[in-house]
Amino acid sequence: MQENAPYTAAARRSGGRIASIVAGGVAAVLAVGLIAAGAVLLWGDSKKDDHGYLSTGKERYAASTYALASDNLDVNLDGAGSIVDRGHLGNVRLAVKSSAGKPVFVGIARTSDVSAYLRSTSYTSVTDVDYSPFRASYRDHGGDRRPALPAEQTFWAASAHGSGTQTVAWDLEDGDWSVVVMNADGSRGVDTHISAGATVPFLATLGWVSLGGALVLLTTAGALLYLGLHTPRRPTANNLTLQPSPGASASA
Repeated sequence: MQENAPYTAAARRSGGRIASIVAGGVAAVLAVGLIAAGAVLLWGDSKKDDHGYLSTGKERYAASTYALASDNLDVNLDGAGSIVDRGHLGNVRLAVKSSAGKPVFVGIARTSDVSAYLRSTSYTSVTDVDYSPFRASYRDHGGDRRPALPAEQTFWAASAHGSGTQTVAWDLEDGDWSVVVMNADGSRGVDTHISAGATVPFLATLGWVSLGGALVLLTTAGALLYLGLHTPRRPTANNLTLQPSPGASASA
């Protein structure tokens, strides 16, 4: 048993070095991921406009019906609005301009109110949007009733109407919401260019936190890899000190 002890100790040291190398490699990979995430977050923060919004380009949305409406937008803040100042949660901004020079209307309201307003009306839902390259998918809904003037309705949480570019900003709120774009007079043939934007207040903070976490992981990875790759120096003959036995001293 005692003869195998050196081999057992060497095996343990070898296993510990392998574990350190593996753990160091994993930490290094995680650090690279955090660096990439932090860089993207800080890059995004640098693209905000003077009002703090990250916005899409102005893209064309058109339909031959009375209205363009988004599919249901389910907003769930998980109670954050009661803990954090609502202004810190971010908000949404829409900028709409008619391609034909007509006065336009843009509004945000509860999906149930929008469904009741557009019931029995021919309108178009925007079901999906791709931005690279831009492509919008639509679904038409049949109906023969002309909707009432949108600006006269009282259920809108936020709205704007008139000639030129109309901009509406809306604070995020829990619930099911829809966006509606129409001609201000409620006529058929909606042809607009729309830009959507949002504020992301914690973008820069998250970016720096990611980079800080990456620095900690890189330090940890370096230490683990050093421990795993570093081989202890074996004692040499010059460093050995011979200790005489008590019997030899007595004989002398």
